[in-house]
Amino acid sequence: MSNISRRKFLKGSGATAGAMAIASILPMPVMAKYDIGRSDGKILTAGRMGVLLAEVKDGKLVSTTNALPQTVVNHLQSTGPSQVHTKARIKHPMVRKGYLANPENPQGIRGKDEYVRVSWEQAYQLAHEQHLRIREQYGAEAIFAGSYGWHSSGVLHDARTLLQRYMELAGGYSGSLGDYSTGAAQIIMPHVVGSIEVYEQQTTYPVVLEHSEVVVLWGMNPINTLEIAWTAADGQGLEFFHQLKKSGKTVIAIDPIRSETIDFFGDNAQWIAPHPMTDVALGMGIAHTLVKNNKHDTAFIEKYTHGFDKFKDYLLGVSDDVVKDAAWAAKICGVSVKQIELLADIFSNNRTMLMAGWGMQRQQYGEQPHWMITTLAAMLGQIGLPGGGFGFSYHYSNGGNPARDAGILPSISSTIGSVSDTNGSSWLSKNKGVVNAFPVARITEALENPGQQYQHNGQTLTFPDIKMVWWCGGGNFTHHQDTNRLVRAWQNLELSVVSEIYWTAAAKHADIVFPITTSFERNDLTMVGDYSSQYLAPMKQVIAPQAEAKSDFEVFADLSEKLFAGGSEVYREGRDEMEWLNHFYKIAQASGRNVRVPMPNFSHFWKQNQEFEMTWNEKNAQFVRFADFRENPVLNALGTPSGKIEIYSETIASYNLPDCPAHPTWMEPTEYTGNAKADELQLMTAHSAYRLHSQFNYADIRKEYAIANKEPILIHEQDAQKHGINSGDIVRVFNQRGQVLAGAQVTSGIKPGSVCIHEGAWPDFDPQLGICRNGGPNVLTLDIPASRLSNGCAANSSLVKIEKWTGNALETQAFEPPLGA
Repeated sequence: MSNISRRKFLKGSGATAGAMAIASILPMPVMAKYDIGRSDGKILTAGRMGVLLAEVKDGKLVSTTNALPQTVVNHLQSTGPSQVHTKARIKHPMVRKGYLANPENPQGIRGKDEYVRVSWEQAYQLAHEQHLRIREQYGAEAIFAGSYGWHSSGVLHDARTLLQRYMELAGGYSGSLGDYSTGAAQIIMPHVVGSIEVYEQQTTYPVVLEHSEVVVLWGMNPINTLEIAWTAADGQGLEFFHQLKKSGKTVIAIDPIRSETIDFFGDNAQWIAPHPMTDVALGMGIAHTLVKNNKHDTAFIEKYTHGFDKFKDYLLGVSDDVVKDAAWAAKICGVSVKQIELLADIFSNNRTMLMAGWGMQRQQYGEQPHWMITTLAAMLGQIGLPGGGFGFSYHYSNGGNPARDAGILPSISSTIGSVSDTNGSSWLSKNKGVVNAFPVARITEALENPGQQYQHNGQTLTFPDIKMVWWCGGGNFTHHQDTNRLVRAWQNLELSVVSEIYWTAAAKHADIVFPITTSFERNDLTMVGDYSSQYLAPMKQVIAPQAEAKSDFEVFADLSEKLFAGGSEVYREGRDEMEWLNHFYKIAQASGRNVRVPMPNFSHFWKQNQEFEMTWNEKNAQFVRFADFRENPVLNALGTPSGKIEIYSETIASYNLPDCPAHPTWMEPTEYTGNAKADELQLMTAHSAYRLHSQFNYADIRKEYAIANKEPILIHEQDAQKHGINSGDIVRVFNQRGQVLAGAQVTSGIKPGSVCIHEGAWPDFDPQLGICRNGGPNVLTLDIPASRLSNGCAANSSLVKIEKWTGNALETQAFEPPLGA
């Protein structure tokens, strides 16, 4: 890792002055429109990774490649064939053997039982009968249909929404609140700036390139994470960072790991490596230095913020006798006093954009990092200025790409619209949606504590008594913390149903399993660019459904027919797949006309085999976040009680939460580097560059990173030497929650005292030893709420031990179908 020197910084700053003399705000140059051509017979489709060209030979998908020009290669775009053709596919409807024998008093253990193939009609009837039995016996609240995950792109085939549409028709269900990605930040930021912020449009890429002098990449890895998007990646984020690299601007990366982004920038960026999860302390050391040197913007603070004096008293030690100066911060975060003070100097003397990621808030007290960074940006006084302030979604779905004038696609709703069918209308009249909801990351806690009250964002809520779970479009056994605890809690259910493409751990813990199509086996539409709406793209079916797989839309329409005669027609609202797409497109077409964007009719668009590009908007390209607030904080007040940036929140103070004070606060986590024993290391679970969370863990791309067919573990050279570990060794990683096997990757590119196993590896337990053979990191992570304000996950607040594995080789079985399948 490198240290910033004043001389090196000044050299970069000087280069900036003439490097990007932008005369006008223009689209990123790589994305200029050009004729792609379709003479090769390839089919245009799309996915999270962007717009794709699919090639089929002899009924098999053989390649997927990028359909738009790009400078920075997105290697996830090649995974299409592996998604369709893999031994991990679920081919037929399956029922757990012990459940099939006696559904109301099942035998066997979920996760260890074998499966029996049944017909679709048998699976439908069994699921229908047991679903209604549980609903009638316990009520709608006992049925959890808040299944969570990234699933596939598309406005029709949205797995979770389609499930909830069916459950609303059946009479209601328990759902979920929030998400794993930003569970803590999305709750704290409305208290601080009046908006969720982590999913908001950012000061645009062109503005940053023109006006920012210093760009800080704080706990974010965009070269990795911008390969995917919630709708479909427009590619502009990767191009922006390519342009930023060429610009000569000062780029500072604060990250415990030398990430793909830091490698991408190379000598064009300075790397500062704090201990994991100590960003709050680092921020306070910088803030104290600003105050000490009188470099904080008192005029901005007075006009635009609320409660700074209380935070200042904390910072200076007036309120607790602990001065949060650079020396104090250095002891906690492992960054030198000199570096901390220099960061304060650089930030305050230049137009500085603080871009922050989400990993730092997935920890115990996870509300504090983003609150602290917002406070630091307020102290710098640059919020609302072109190229200054902070942004929390530059690494997500191309959050700085300017919004286009566009025809926007709607999407399928969980609420069914009006129907003329008398019988159907009688069912709709008793429709219910969500009858109870709890924070998504508290699923295990809910299963363990039915009927228990808990605090959430100032409210007292009650966990439902869940008897049935239907999961689709996600992998909860992979993304949830403390897997062994989840496995135990899952045994409390009377029924577990999973609609899935692959034999994930969730599917292997289900009683009834429905095989679902991939996005390549059905038709859909998607916007391309979550923030920009740069394109509208067809997601054309490129290959026939494999084996007996059906789409979620078809499955839940069929099941709706079992609720009452004509239920399928009511569920579908009289439309089949293509009729829905035509309906959605016409709505987009109408919205396009409203902003003078003429779009072809649907049949022409669909036959053209081409994405449709929306219109560049010069005004949107000059968007600066919080500019209106800065111009007039009275007329454009924020949605906080004071209308200002709340550095101190009376609202949070009124909650009296010991784990979330009323201003940014450093609190020592239960498990972290600062209280680790001599043989313990802090575990990080960063995003993998080779998959979308758990998606593609089975794919051919696995060969590029797996070590001994296990998930890699990054270990610093010093720690590896201490434990006698070399690159390529199999390592046992363990703590009181569980144990996993991982492949050692010894490196200098990680903070000593910490290790990293990237999130998303499928859990794969050896039946004799109980060890995860595939290196699933959530076997080891702590399942506690970030705080009782947000109840977000705390995946990165975990300590582990490591040792070289000397036992028999345990072959990874994560992607093998279970017995009987």
